[in-house]
Amino acid sequence: MRSLRLLAASLLLLPLAACGGEDDGGTTVKFGYIADFSGAATLAAADRLGLWEKAGLKPRLKVFTNGPLQIQALGAGDLDYGYIGPGATWMPASGKAKIIAVNMLGQADRIIATPESGITSVAGLRGRKVAVPEGTSGDMLLQLALKKAGMTPKDVKRVPMDPSTVVTAFSSGKVDAAAIWYPLIDTIKKRTPGLVELSKNADFFPAMSFPSSFVARNQVVKDDPATVRKVIRVLQQANDWVDGHTAEAETTAAAFVKVPPAQFKGASAVTKTFSSAELTRLTGDGTVNGWYKGLSDIFVAMGKLPSSPDPAAYYTASLYTNAGSK
Repeated sequence: MRSLRLLAASLLLLPLAACGGEDDGGTTVKFGYIADFSGAATLAAADRLGLWEKAGLKPRLKVFTNGPLQIQALGAGDLDYGYIGPGATWMPASGKAKIIAVNMLGQADRIIATPESGITSVAGLRGRKVAVPEGTSGDMLLQLALKKAGMTPKDVKRVPMDPSTVVTAFSSGKVDAAAIWYPLIDTIKKRTPGLVELSKNADFFPAMSFPSSFVARNQVVKDDPATVRKVIRVLQQANDWVDGHTAEAETTAAAFVKVPPAQFKGASAVTKTFSSAELTRLTGDGTVNGWYKGLSDIFVAMGKLPSSPDPAAYYTASLYTNAGSK
């Protein structure tokens, strides 16, 4: 009788042992992303190449509209990993998550003026209405451009609005200028031929860069670094494919998020990709930390951070550089 009770107890324990995130498909990882080229290309490549299965991982992917929502989901335990653009980097910098890998450098942001405004330079924005999605990379570019012109945000009439509203407001002439990005600018150009480009990300490169990143929940990094390294290795291998096949990556990403290929055509031209070997080298020599430090400095000026922290506190450089080691 005692042996029967022991057998029953052992059988009850079997399903419990299988609830630690592993099944026949591998360790489950809950991963968020954004359905644009930069946010989806690497995950699309990982899916196409079967990299998750090869690594013994089973991704549970969920699409989000922005980075901050993913950081919130990480904090709530609803995600293990996610993707953020440069505008949300203040959140891991404030301790809400860890950056585990650089994705791409964004070069899609522009400050544009309507042809009717007569504005031909950033200095001409003084006293004029500028539409800007707050806390985004477009907002950051505006900060940089105004500073370079010897101005501050108080010298212009900032009109905060969401990105889709910027398109409508600019095209209808309700604002004089906007700090926005591609591919939304392609839509604006169709409605407003002759718009004037005043500034772009490349004007500040390499002193200032706009990296998008993959992030992880703090507890995941602390408790399960082995799985984090596996995830990073998948991202590195997928990233290398994207870096070597940018045009094909556009169509692969479009299929992944189920949009027409034309929607992502040319998207790689406004991003800068690197091989994982390059990113490992740039991590080792401090360049990547410099990118994040530059962003943090802007966030301080924007009031997002009280001070600019050392990126070593939130970028897991050693996990990235050692991800390929056994």
